Amino acid sequence: MKALIVVDVQNDFCEGGALGVGGGAAVARSITELAGLDRAGGAYGLVVATKDWHVDPGEHFADPEVGPNFVDTWPVHCLAESHGAAFHPDLDIAIDEVFLKGRTSASYTGFDGGADSDESVLLGDWLTRRGVEAVDVVGLATDHCVRATALDAAAAGFATTVLLDHCAGVAPETTAAALTDLTGAGVTLG
Repeated sequence: MKALIVVDVQNDFCEGGALGVGGGAAVARSITELAGLDRAGGAYGLVVATKDWHVDPGEHFADPEVGPNFVDTWPVHCLAESHGAAFHPDLDIAIDEVFLKGRTSASYTGFDGGADSDESVLLGDWLTRRGVEAVDVVGLATDHCVRATALDAAAAGFATTVLLDHCAGVAPETTAAALTDLTGAGVTLG
């Protein structure tokens, strides 16, 4: 069975958000066109989504007096239950489960995320228990959380494809480096 993993298509990662990615809203619309409410006409047995969901992520949020370095410290974003943490309104798809990551630490991969319905259930186990063998990964941002999630999917043994037409990156240089990392790990770029 194949699953679609939708990574962090949240208000704070789209234009106007705390860490807006150029093209973020367009990605929300493209994923809606890809998957819709019928899981791409049944091409996907399951659709899951990840969210940054910060309660107290420690040093992930930059010290206000120092400012973010945009490598491992960031402006405040995706606070749990906030508007910024909500899915972008143009993302209109059937989602079987949402995985919340980064409650109390930095987290870039959806495979750190606990299910919204039971936070003790992690994404990899959830997919495996349902017989998923392959995943397509889409979302934001190509050079950060999409990269980390796809690398972990491949490392967990899933046949992994990143659908680049349904992703957006922060910067050309870091996106190019991410694509090199992904192909080096056996991830297919589609």
